[in-house]
Amino acid sequence: MKESMFQDREQPEAARTEAKTPTEASIAASNAIKYTAYVMLLFGFLYFLVAYLAPMLE
Repeated sequence: MKESMFQDREQPEAARTEAKTPTEASIAASNAIKYTAYVMLLFGFLYFLVAYLAPMLE
């Protein structure tokens, strides 16, 4: 019974969409965001060292 119900329905075909290749500008923007985040993390770590760990060493 269940098989006949499922066989009556047509299975929709998955529409294929072509993947767009990233442009030079989008790659540059992505890299700028990534390296900005790295620099911010580095400065945050350095601030932590100076503000919290350096006074403990004195």
